[in-house]
Amino acid sequence: MSSSIFANVPKGPAIEVFALTQAFKEDSSNKKVNLSVGAYRAENGEPWVLPVVRKTEIGIAGDTSINHEYLPVTGLDTFTRAATELALGADSVALKEKRAFGIQTISGTGALRVAAEFLFHQLKCNTVYYSNPTWENHHKIFADCGFTNLHSYRYWDQNKLQLDFSGMLADLEQAPSGSVIILHACAHNPTGMDPTHEQWKQIADLMERKKLFPLLDSAYQGFASGNPDQDAWAIRYFVDRGFELFVCQSFAKNFGLYCERAGNLTVVQQSPATRDMIHSQITLIIRGIYSNPPAYGARIVSKVLNTPELRQEWMDSIQNMSGRIREMRKQLRDKLVALGTPGNWDHIVKQIGMFSYTGLNEKQVAVLIKDYHIYLLRTGRINMCGLNTGNIDYVAKAINSAVTGVPAVFENKL
Repeated sequence: MSSSIFANVPKGPAIEVFALTQAFKEDSSNKKVNLSVGAYRAENGEPWVLPVVRKTEIGIAGDTSINHEYLPVTGLDTFTRAATELALGADSVALKEKRAFGIQTISGTGALRVAAEFLFHQLKCNTVYYSNPTWENHHKIFADCGFTNLHSYRYWDQNKLQLDFSGMLADLEQAPSGSVIILHACAHNPTGMDPTHEQWKQIADLMERKKLFPLLDSAYQGFASGNPDQDAWAIRYFVDRGFELFVCQSFAKNFGLYCERAGNLTVVQQSPATRDMIHSQITLIIRGIYSNPPAYGARIVSKVLNTPELRQEWMDSIQNMSGRIREMRKQLRDKLVALGTPGNWDHIVKQIGMFSYTGLNEKQVAVLIKDYHIYLLRTGRINMCGLNTGNIDYVAKAINSAVTGVPAVFENKL
């Protein structure tokens, strides 16, 4: 028999965050800590189902009027309307003028993929810029769609441990007209460092002058600050400025619906006259990829956002989550300072959201994994939710030891 047609398929590289999670599971140490996975963990270190989500699930399960028929290709209308309003605000002029609409997607990743397909095939875009660093899937999604001009813009200053705003503007200044610019709406992944409102205005000025297309990736609305309106400031500012744009929303983090893949692609246009054409082309894109989206997660989000008392319970939950993360940031910074750990650690409390770019280098990360069973990405990114009152002293002492033993990276004498 001839050799297999699959014989020459090369093995792909492991996805780092999933490989670390597997290594953590296989580690028998009773001191092990997982700071790699991008999911919320409660004070006890366990996954947390939001009480309002659990309550809503029970209600859905008991509703005999619900069946398992296909959703429309573009999703559950009550979900997409609520998600779009969450992003743009109930008083959005774009909504009132019917210049904005939503499309249900397979979480934020699906929203990005559908957006990229549309931009490449319908608007003939071929140039995209994303921050350095960014969520590693940004590059892959756009490359897989056919984009060949993929660039990064400066974002994180590893020496000063802060936003490299001048570098960001300088790089965006070089972007040709029509380029797609991926912007993190809030709680930048992986650095946790967001532009100020004044800096956002300067970014918008440049993008308007250069005729660049904003694609705002919104994975943490409400989860970052505990206030969905505050976390949507940049999105709403760009819309108010008159930009045509896409917003890619995920409800994995802010509803804890990681495996349910509830997402929304918000489209903002200059005129409602283009809606039907855009909608029809996105329908065809989705039909060719996954045909139509799953209902369960969308039903949960729709019920919560459209029911005032449930929406308030959700608000209470996201305030609880964001508040615990802020407390962990403060405690980690304070403990590192108290230990006399070399370097300046104020960036930990200046950052926001789930992740912190600690400033640790690869050798220091290797020490933490090998000697202390603390799992984190080689870039030094940690998930603040993995910290709790039971392990934060251990983690702080381990970081102090790693930095003291491998001190070369810390040049940030602020």
